[in-house]
Amino acid sequence: MYEPIRTKSVHSMAELKPDFPHRSREEELDIRLAGHLTALLTVTDELRALTPGPGLDDAAERLADQATRLRDGHAPLRAAPSATESDPAHIAALHQRAHTLAGWALVVATSREDAAVTELAAERLRSHASALGLAA
Repeated sequence: MYEPIRTKSVHSMAELKPDFPHRSREEELDIRLAGHLTALLTVTDELRALTPGPGLDDAAERLADQATRLRDGHAPLRAAPSATESDPAHIAALHQRAHTLAGWALVVATSREDAAVTELAAERLRSHASALGLAA
């Protein structure tokens, strides 16, 4: 009634020979963490331009150092701040964004067991929470 299949099925699994390099989980976490830190650095630079203070200067330097370490010595690109006037709503939005980015960095740093970045991200999280009035 049915004729046997004489040719190979087009639906069978082909041998998998990837033609691109794969990264390890650790490499992926390094890339993600460096991205979060660079984004946090960008927001920190914007806040530094609008509300100068020694705390933000120190934080920006430490963020740049950690991002450079994670990127194998390549310093993160830094853009010039775009805002020129210090609107309180804009500053609050920047603190909210920085708080979110610090939280993401904290999660990834904890996952990859990077004590230095975990400490830095937790410190930035507390600082921005305090600026937003979220800290108890």
